[in-house]
Amino acid sequence: MSVITGLSPVALYQHDLKDEAKSAADYAKTDATVTNYTSSFEKDAVTITSAAELMKNYKALSVVLGAYGLGSIQNSTALVKDLLTQDPTSSKSVSAKSGNAAWTAFAKAFSAFNTSGSSASTTSPFADQSAIDSIVTKYEEKSYETALEAQQSTSGVGNALYFTRTMTTGMSVNQIMSDSTLLKVVETVSGYNPTQFGVLDYDEQKRLIEKTYKASDFSSAASIQKYAERYLAILQFNPQTVTKPATMLSLYGSDGSSDPTLSLFGITSSGTSLVTSLFG
Repeated sequence: MSVITGLSPVALYQHDLKDEAKSAADYAKTDATVTNYTSSFEKDAVTITSAAELMKNYKALSVVLGAYGLGSIQNSTALVKDLLTQDPTSSKSVSAKSGNAAWTAFAKAFSAFNTSGSSASTTSPFADQSAIDSIVTKYEEKSYETALEAQQSTSGVGNALYFTRTMTTGMSVNQIMSDSTLLKVVETVSGYNPTQFGVLDYDEQKRLIEKTYKASDFSSAASIQKYAERYLAILQFNPQTVTKPATMLSLYGSDGSSDPTLSLFGITSSGTSLVTSLFG
């Protein structure tokens, strides 16, 4: 991985924060998989005009989901289909019922593929070159952040960068808890050991986060950056072991079944729509 060496994690974070897109693009040139996937996506994107076509194109779907930090749900076919085809403005949609900010952002971005509600459009999400470029940039940024987390010397920097570009003012505790990376940053700054915190049930985790959650910590871009820097400073004194990045699925005990998202809700078959399985 090509990164600037000799910088502390906080200094590297501050450097990348000035232009993460450039740092990520430089990294992408050194990663054969990222280069291959983005090149394939850029070539095929203009020909993809439906959710079905996107789901059949493995590399394009990998880039699109990765851009929104949703790479872990790629094998959850029912969920991906629902997010792509349901009207995200409907209270009955999976994204609305989930309260998951990433799912909602993804569903809104691809609402043109929905043909059943007010969000329907005849314009492909990939009709505009700027949209394709934006997706590639986000995918490269997420890939770069993941690579940073895989190295002990830069561990935490990727999470801090992701936190800074994803965290928004007014984000609720439920929304934070629906994103494993945001949650890891918050639980660390809150003084909790991630390993010990991870064995607690959801309700107990939420109770503990609510005890330390302060909206003022996320009231502006500057305060969000300061919070990320606090996270990195804590890691300098209490480093965390580098492991395979936890996903929302693993946090909830997925057993590695063919459609792991369904297992979160005790559903064993993915033959029907996720929203049907969950909500009747």
